Amino acid sequence: MNTENLIAVLAADAVPVGRHIVERRMFSALSIAACGALVLLLLSYGVRADLAWLVSTPVFWAKVAFALAMAGAALVATVRLSRPGVAVGRAWAGLAAPAAIVVIVALTVLWFAPHDARAALVMGHTWRTCSLNIAALSVPGLVAILAVVRSLAPTRLRLSGAAAGLLAGAIGTAAYCLRCPETSVPFWATWYLLGIAIPTLAGALLGNKVLRW
Repeated sequence: MNTENLIAVLAADAVPVGRHIVERRMFSALSIAACGALVLLLLSYGVRADLAWLVSTPVFWAKVAFALAMAGAALVATVRLSRPGVAVGRAWAGLAAPAAIVVIVALTVLWFAPHDARAALVMGHTWRTCSLNIAALSVPGLVAILAVVRSLAPTRLRLSGAAAGLLAGAIGTAAYCLRCPETSVPFWATWYLLGIAIPTLAGALLGNKVLRW
C-alpha cells in the first residue's frame, strides 16, 4: 500500500471535530469540580452556622476573590497546556499575581502586628486541618480535570498535570471558604496556598502517567 492509499484509508472514517469541544469538556470538568467540592464539604464538614453574616464581611469576599482569581488563571494555563504547541503566555503572570498580592498583604499585616501576636495570626485555630481539607475538596476536580486534559492531547505532561491540580485546588479553596473560620490574612495566605500546592504537586506527579495518549 502506497502512502496516498494509506492516507485515504486513515481519513475514510474521519469526522469533523465539533466546535467549542474544548470549552464544553472543560465546562463539564469544572462543574464536576465545583459540585464535588460542595458535596464533600456538606457531607464532611458542613458550612459555617453564621454563613449569612459571613457573606456580608469583606474578608470572606477577599478570600473568595483570591481563590477565583487563581482558578481563572489556572484555567487559562490548563487549557493552553492541553493543546500541543500553544504557549501559556500571560497566564503565568495571572497565576503569580494573586498569590504575590496575598503574600505581600500578609507580610504587611505581620510587620505592623505586635510581636507576640504574629504566631497567632499565622496559625489561627485550624492550621493543622485547613490545607488538608482544601486538598480533600480538590479530589473530584483533580480527577475530572485530568481526564479532560488527557482527552485534549497535552505534550508537556508534568506541567499540564500541575496546572490541572492547581485549578482543582483553587476550586476546592473557594468551596472551603464557606467553612473556614479564619479571618487573618497571614493565615490564609499561608495555609490556603499550601492547600492549593498539594493538588498541584499531585497533578504534576500523576501527569507523566495519566496524561499519556
